[in-house]
Amino acid sequence: MRRSLFALSALALSVPLTVGLHAPLEAKDKVTDAQALAVVLANPARDADRARDQYRHPAETLAFFKIRPGMTVVDYMPSSGWFARVLVPYLGEKGRYIGLNPDVRTANDGLKKNFAGLKDGWAAKSAPWFTGMSGLAPTEGYNSDDVPGDLKGKVDRVMIMREMHNLWRFDLLRRELGAIHGLLKDDGLLGIEQHRARPKAPFSYTDGSKGYMRPQDVIALVEANGFELVAKSEINANKKDPANHVRGVWMLPPNLSGVADPAEKAKLIEIGESDRITLLFRKRK
Repeated sequence: MRRSLFALSALALSVPLTVGLHAPLEAKDKVTDAQALAVVLANPARDADRARDQYRHPAETLAFFKIRPGMTVVDYMPSSGWFARVLVPYLGEKGRYIGLNPDVRTANDGLKKNFAGLKDGWAAKSAPWFTGMSGLAPTEGYNSDDVPGDLKGKVDRVMIMREMHNLWRFDLLRRELGAIHGLLKDDGLLGIEQHRARPKAPFSYTDGSKGYMRPQDVIALVEANGFELVAKSEINANKKDPANHVRGVWMLPPNLSGVADPAEKAKLIEIGESDRITLLFRKRK
């Protein structure tokens, strides 16, 4: 708790003096949101996650996606729950967190093993992350084929974090973006972070099998499925990443997949996590 308060105090001291008693309400709200998020990010419960903050920039990313406490947010393909452990305490009791996996009823056995059954397994999986905490958002988990009808048109934000390549290569993209479109409110926003391929990278490297996609391809695919681009950000850029790894993005940290040579491993660790583009889309009516 002391650590959290120190973080909150430090953040408060960094707030410009122009944000005073007579500042616009929106400005004061932003300061309050930033302070609340700073406390969440400083929580000792995140000690194991914090090493990745330098690459994932959670505060800047959530601000770019315009996510605020009290919202209903879908965390698409939440995987190990890295962002869930930020969102659930940040959204608070008036918010709503939904982990969402794709509809894999007709998919291969590997996809079914990795992504099916979130509705039954999410509560048990996520409960240990929040032991002893209070003020948390209610949490739910679904696959896109079993989302309750009363959730449609009620979601403020959807996040797809480094998963567009999987939707693309497994031919899930059109169906899943359609489901996401139906969940969002009319003014809802879709935030996407994706490993970034070089603009002239060949299709053999950008077909999803290496994890990287060209930003122009991501934008075109999303816009063709009911959305329009609102903004781009370099929040999660990494100019050290050449984006040409033989076995794809998984050779980089945190996976270092298939990397045995100490010299090669040291080189990849020096690069850090992948270069990423961060995008914000508006639901198109």
